[in-house]
Amino acid sequence: MASYDAVVIGAGPGGYVAAIRLAQLGKKTALIEKYNSLGGTCLNVGCIPSKALLDSSEHYHQAAHQFKEHGIDVKGLSINFAQMIQRKDDVITQTVQGIRFLMKKNKVEVIHGFASFVDANTINVKKEDGTVETINTTNTIIATGSKPSNLKGVTIDKQRIITSTEALKLKEIPKHLLIIGGGVIGLELGSVYARLGAKVSVVEYADSIIPTMDKSLGKELQKVLAKSGVEFYLSHAVSGVEAKGKNVKLKATANKDGKELELTGDYCLVCVGRSPYTENLGLENAGISKDERGRIIVDEHLQTAAKGVYAIGDVVKGAMLAHKAEEEGTFVAEQIAGQKPHINYLLIPGVVYTWPEVAAVGHTEEELKAQGKAYKSGVFPFKASGRARASMDLDGFIKVLADQETDEILGVHMIGPRCADLIAEAVVAMEYRASAEDIARMSHAHPTFTEAFKEACLAATDNRAIHI
Repeated sequence: MASYDAVVIGAGPGGYVAAIRLAQLGKKTALIEKYNSLGGTCLNVGCIPSKALLDSSEHYHQAAHQFKEHGIDVKGLSINFAQMIQRKDDVITQTVQGIRFLMKKNKVEVIHGFASFVDANTINVKKEDGTVETINTTNTIIATGSKPSNLKGVTIDKQRIITSTEALKLKEIPKHLLIIGGGVIGLELGSVYARLGAKVSVVEYADSIIPTMDKSLGKELQKVLAKSGVEFYLSHAVSGVEAKGKNVKLKATANKDGKELELTGDYCLVCVGRSPYTENLGLENAGISKDERGRIIVDEHLQTAAKGVYAIGDVVKGAMLAHKAEEEGTFVAEQIAGQKPHINYLLIPGVVYTWPEVAAVGHTEEELKAQGKAYKSGVFPFKASGRARASMDLDGFIKVLADQETDEILGVHMIGPRCADLIAEAVVAMEYRASAEDIARMSHAHPTFTEAFKEACLAATDNRAIHI
């Protein structure tokens, strides 16, 4: 029986990062993955392929709608959708190969098969050919990720009623895409197909899109997406979805007045969140418990009730984000090696990769109000940015929330060009507990999008924004 210092179950961002860090720290490590590919949901059917399609669709949209104003005339513009999907697949293949290289470089043994606990220190791995390999380990990290959640009463047939997985490999551009859920995944994939010419209708139970983020961001994003033709039906509960031939009929009821809504499209994308993948792992054999939502219960060190067994990423509480899982993977690996790492969960940013992009870190305005926290707000619109004007990216703004007394930045919320990258400056600032005044007095290159963050900080500091 092979023995390891540590075994990681699941080769997604949290799992493979944990395996690499363990190996760096001198631990004999094995990485178990049930699929033949590495990278998990993020790389294969999530973050990476969706960004590849978002990028391709944005290029097409610019060519169709903005190039003329830039003085670029395009004739005979068309979409080769098969090539677009192929490029996405190539990106996945290349990235998977990169992870395999990292495993070899760090001497992490990769075992393909389905892992289940015999006890806290013994794991069975069922291979594709039906054989079972039993391994022994001192420490285990469960990083099995999540899968798309279903909506009660809706049957996903993976043909016309689909999840994000199927939406990333369609053979055609939908004529009318119905989307259940106005969260991150639904809006990103909806943006892809809306840019490519599909009619897109979003049905959301809450009274705003991206409901977990600052309300101002959802309001602005809805306004921008509506300009591109996306329809929104907020505060509606879906009562049923039925596929017949090439048509899908969706029925919903308005939460306020009970008015019935009926929509017909050719595809229906169900994006109502994700559920932790914790079934059939034999957790009970190791004495590991789950909560009512199927998440593994862990302590502040991410250790389960079984000594030496940890869980990270989508299978534990908290935001289901790849970079959150990566931080937790490193956190646990370093603990196993005797170090004392830390994670500030408040400062893990959230991003929506629509265009304009949406990004946020720290407290929302709604949270500060609920806490009774005295705060001040500074907002700077991108339409007042010279760099944004030069690139025709005028939608959106950056909002900075700072403590009324100390001026410490408590939250940063932005929607606009390259906000997925701009948010990093806010994370660094907040990690070092910077004040709005600190950022306002730092030189930001001109002309850049980052100037908008400085201006928002100036606005939060005695309303001193210069360019508005």
